Amino acid sequence: MANKRKTTSHGEKSSDKRAGKRKDRNRRVGVRIPELGYYLIVTDTQETEKNYFEGLRDSIPSDLKEHLVIKVEKAKTVDLVQKALELIERESQYRIPWIVLDRDQVKDFDKIIQTAEKNSVRVGWSNPCFEIWMYAYFGEMPTIMESYICCERFAEKFEKVTRQKYLKNDKNIYQKLISHGDEEKAIQLAERYLKIYVKNGASKPSEMWPASTVQLLVKEIQGKVKKFHDNITKTESH
Repeated sequence: MANKRKTTSHGEKSSDKRAGKRKDRNRRVGVRIPELGYYLIVTDTQETEKNYFEGLRDSIPSDLKEHLVIKVEKAKTVDLVQKALELIERESQYRIPWIVLDRDQVKDFDKIIQTAEKNSVRVGWSNPCFEIWMYAYFGEMPTIMESYICCERFAEKFEKVTRQKYLKNDKNIYQKLISHGDEEKAIQLAERYLKIYVKNGASKPSEMWPASTVQLLVKEIQGKVKKFHDNITKTESH
């Protein structure tokens, strides 16, 4: 009697299923791990933050893009942490998860940040809105509590500096910020504000405004880009 091949409940032969798994493993073996990291940035907006980080990603020199990967994903605010954890489940040893959100009218703002940190997911938060971080590119982080006022004031500042209208769906927002502003000084300004709040005893992000930790992510990425090119320069000089 001929040997029968065992089938699964869905009609798929078990040997075929095992073969498929072997193929998946083989494909993963051939994947080159980016030595500077694979950043997974999960945001809760379709526009501003997503466009900003995709612009940052696209600004990375072409000779570096296989060494440093940035992937931007979207999720509902309440699902940010869960989405980040799901995305790092495979190859978690080199994927670097971040969530990005602003206070705005977000319920449980502090709790979401705490949950992320407990699960080793880093957070780029802004208070009151993401625009307060972009404001820093122009040398200011004005004291504004309400998100809608912050957005309006930033739009006015943006137009004054760039002579262009500020649009939340502007896919070139990052390029415009680095062209008309100063990213290094923006990082320094945001870090200075954050240190002041911590020094004064503020323990919750919702208590810190204007403030941001987005600069920590930008600084880390740009630091890796600079270090990589500095190493190449040293190698070539020898």
